[in-house]
Amino acid sequence: PTSAEFTFAIYLICFCLPKMGISRDHYHKRRKTGGKRVALRKKRKFELGRPAANTRLGAKRIHLVRTRGGNTKHRALRLDHGNFAWASERITRKTRIIDVVYNSSNNELVQ
Repeated sequence: PTSAEFTFAIYLICFCLPKMGISRDHYHKRRKTGGKRVALRKKRKFELGRPAANTRLGAKRIHLVRTRGGNTKHRALRLDHGNFAWASERITRKTRIIDVVYNSSNNELVQ
């Protein structure tokens, strides 16, 4: 394919095709018996889910996210400081994060 065709294909994928929303409902899941559930309704605003922040190390970058009732959440995209508790010593200190050495949930988060 030519570069123009390739660019057009990327345009279609990114902007024209419908995107799947992140939903916290249970209507898309199967029953315990393995049977399919019938969709009773469309997605609702209160079933909304959002993508993970995937916070990285770096200069502080925080976005405000509007939530139900007009409240806000702080979504940390980049951080270089954190408040850490050392339970056995009963100490809590605000410290600078130098590096991520280990993460039990996912090795890709060690970057």
